[in-house]
Amino acid sequence: MLPVLSNARRALRVALLLFVGLVLAACQDQGTTGPSINTRAPVNVALLVPGGSAKPGDDLLAKNLENAARLAIADLDGVRVNLTVYNTAGQPDIAASVARKAVDDGAKIILGPLYAEAANAAGLAVRNRNVNVLAFSNNADIAGGNVFILGSTFQNTANRLVGFAKSRGRDRVMIVHAQSTVGEIGRDAISRAINRQGATLAAVESYEFSQQGVVSAVRTISSTAKSSGANAMFFTSDTSGALPLLAQLLPENGVNTTSTQFIGLTRWDIPSNTLALPGVQGGWFALPDPALSARFEGRYQAAYGQQPHPLAGLSYDGIAAIGALVKAGKSNALTSSALTQGAGFVGTNGIFRLLPDGTNERGLAVAQIANSQTVIIDPAPRSFGGAGF
Repeated sequence: MLPVLSNARRALRVALLLFVGLVLAACQDQGTTGPSINTRAPVNVALLVPGGSAKPGDDLLAKNLENAARLAIADLDGVRVNLTVYNTAGQPDIAASVARKAVDDGAKIILGPLYAEAANAAGLAVRNRNVNVLAFSNNADIAGGNVFILGSTFQNTANRLVGFAKSRGRDRVMIVHAQSTVGEIGRDAISRAINRQGATLAAVESYEFSQQGVVSAVRTISSTAKSSGANAMFFTSDTSGALPLLAQLLPENGVNTTSTQFIGLTRWDIPSNTLALPGVQGGWFALPDPALSARFEGRYQAAYGQQPHPLAGLSYDGIAAIGALVKAGKSNALTSSALTQGAGFVGTNGIFRLLPDGTNERGLAVAQIANSQTVIIDPAPRSFGGAGF
């Protein structure tokens, strides 16, 4: 039986993790922030994790983030890092308080927190202390000023996939999205990518975020796909939501997947049983460099006896970036101008760089589902200026 839409509670939890609505947003700052440091001395780094939270799994995630940071520290060549861990309980007020304490304790840069509201609060709390925050969030709304986000963003994925689609002649893109906060954020990211890559927005259709909503919308979506001349259909939904239903029903209602390429904004290989669904065969999605991801997972397993949480690598990436900058020996290593160097850094999943607006760009591979397997059809770039950039 095909999976159906998640219940409201699960959807709300996922939406909170991915794109939390914020009351406050970090102010944009065109100047350079960050302290002057002595690169010959140990660098004090504060790690803010969601330990002590009432949410199931947060304590385990907090430990994974710490483990990954310490693994990265052990890999640094000639750079000494003093890491101090602070629990935020996932709460904005606590995150702000411990961020101030971390700076009082001598931290020159803050790594974390995870949740968007907590990261925003931490950034605001130390903004006047001239300290930058490398948050684990992927919510672009909080990026800017002294806050940089390390989490993978919809915009980065959309840019990569639209650019690849255009290179393959799939330049008339139709967007299909849920009538939800996450769906609309995804829609906007794809629309911006279409404009940026010089493709054409053929049409936009949406559906109510429920199983019946999808069923009711399928005929309209199919009709629009045919009348608009779209040669690519870009979905915002994930495998735990509407994707399996859409992928089944749209071909049954006349959408030819040979002439209309299905593309996903989310990973279509998670969970792995999704790969066997008939409707997703031939579909495209983006993912980090599989070889580098597997290498990190293997090293973490060897060091700690278990597989890392999917977000653990963000902590490693933060330390790797800090270490690379400090190793260069410049006193401005932790300033915003240094953090946003164009060459970027190499992390657990491949290359990445922080952008002046506080968001990030990550090197992604493009995969296609073929015979229920994930096949890389365009590898992740190994340096900026390559494919997808």
